Amino acid sequence: MLKYLSYSIVVVWLLMALLGFAIGDGANEVILSQFLAGPNSQAMLGSDELGRPVLERLILGAQTSLFVALGVVFFSAIIGTTIGIYSGYVGGLTDRIVTKIIDVFLAFPGLLLAIALAAILGPGIENVVFALVVVGWVGYARLARAQTLSLRHREHILAARSLAVPMPTMLWRHVLPLILAPLGVEATFGIAGAVISEAGLSFLGLGVQPPDASWGSMIKEGTRYLLVAPHLVLAPGLALMMVVLAVNLIGDQWRDYLDVRTRTAKK
Repeated sequence: MLKYLSYSIVVVWLLMALLGFAIGDGANEVILSQFLAGPNSQAMLGSDELGRPVLERLILGAQTSLFVALGVVFFSAIIGTTIGIYSGYVGGLTDRIVTKIIDVFLAFPGLLLAIALAAILGPGIENVVFALVVVGWVGYARLARAQTLSLRHREHILAARSLAVPMPTMLWRHVLPLILAPLGVEATFGIAGAVISEAGLSFLGLGVQPPDASWGSMIKEGTRYLLVAPHLVLAPGLALMMVVLAVNLIGDQWRDYLDVRTRTAKK
């Protein structure tokens, strides 16, 4: 039951992001007569401090979070996987240098480093993606390196090497397909981390700027009216919690499914 609920929440999140294209600038229209109005027939989830419908802005926030999450995971996975596979396969001095660089990045809290980069680059969704990619590639690089180290002495790799297969072809056709499963699990957790990080940066004023909507900025704006209009915080807060929880649960399910020992124990 929990499995299907997690997938349902993610599907709703995707549909909300697609619906955001149809809403357009209508969610930014100021209606002073609806100032801090509660849920009613005109606004299902009420209105904010400018009379804008919370539901429509919630949908635009879903679009923002999805765009950031996919962008961060895509670029982080490409950069980190490329570096990790190359480092693990080549070994030697190159591997030691890459390992030290990874250790340096891991020595700093990821979110704090992203906050510092976002503050230097300035607010904006592109800068948020860049800042999160700078700190997000490390996990993929470490995982890809560890998986490659365990594969580079396999028989099919040694056979391909004896046949003078070029290294790019070796990595693309003989190594990468075997590590896609753990990288896919890492990507699911990366999506959840990117969503919560984007919301945190927007809450601090370093992410998406008004009038664009973000769940983090909606929570920030709603905290000023928490006692008189709690729906301004509850709506984006619950949406953020459910999406992050659902994506993490899906990642756990995929990890358990790919673990042969777990599947054998269940049988």
